Amino acid sequence: MKRIFIAFAALAVSLAAHAVYPDHPIKLIVPFGPGGFTDVAARILQKELQPVLGQPVVIENKAGAGSTIGTADVAKAAPDGYTLLLASLAQLTINPSLYDKMPFDTVKDVIPITQAVFTPNILALNNDVPAKSITELVALARAQPGQLTFGSAGPGSMHHLSTELLQSLAGIQMTHVPYKATPPAMNDLIAGHIQVLFGDTTSTLPMIQQGRLRGIAVSTAKRSPAAMDVPAVAETVPGFESASWQMLVAPGATPPDVIALLNREIHTIFSDPATINELERRGIGPALTGTPEETNAFVKKEIVRWRGVVQRAGLEGSQ
Repeated sequence: MKRIFIAFAALAVSLAAHAVYPDHPIKLIVPFGPGGFTDVAARILQKELQPVLGQPVVIENKAGAGSTIGTADVAKAAPDGYTLLLASLAQLTINPSLYDKMPFDTVKDVIPITQAVFTPNILALNNDVPAKSITELVALARAQPGQLTFGSAGPGSMHHLSTELLQSLAGIQMTHVPYKATPPAMNDLIAGHIQVLFGDTTSTLPMIQQGRLRGIAVSTAKRSPAAMDVPAVAETVPGFESASWQMLVAPGATPPDVIALLNREIHTIFSDPATINELERRGIGPALTGTPEETNAFVKKEIVRWRGVVQRAGLEGSQ
């Protein structure tokens, strides 16, 4: 009886200690440098999450190796809810197909909490391209196979794979011109050295509004609040969807009650009209995926979907 009492007492102390989560600062890893879309989303999350949890949320930018460095640090961290990651679509669902060897398993070593935000990409054309819609671009590409050029931030980037997905679904072929980053690709698009580019809303929309580029479609399944006059690709090419999203994840063995608490708080934050307005002002939208279980199922489905795109592009295991 004494041993049973001691065991129950120890369990009670453990549960009591666990129940006060969080009782010290939380580290939020951003696997990219400051200033990018993921970093902007992380700072909005930081501002809203700190007062809710009653603890500081400290952002740590850990860029490098296609975002795998920061992700690997979280995968190997103590599973106690005090080290979190704001992961992108590429890290969780595309990189497993691109990289021959990964320092972590995106299904086993990290656990999704919830998708938080997304941003559409805008399909932009150089102003001299004689197409003003997806229908006209598809007709032009079919009439001139391989003659139109599209840019990207490198092989396997969202710009690249979004265009590969479009080509596959629309039955067209354009020529890929990879760059090391988005800004030089954008500059060459404006100058007419390339004709087509899927660019993120935050950098592409101002160029369109200034008349320096022509925006013909957004990559999300529905039109974006940031550009309601721009149709979705899916309105012309059924089944097309390619949004850049960010998801909060934790080390794989993090207790379910901690995951549930964070899931609940993130849903509350990104359902708030004031937060939604702030996001949409920056060309970002809330993208909540439901329970942790539903979020995990979503990630697994996306891994399969993007593996097919990577294989069709001949990029599997290329990094």
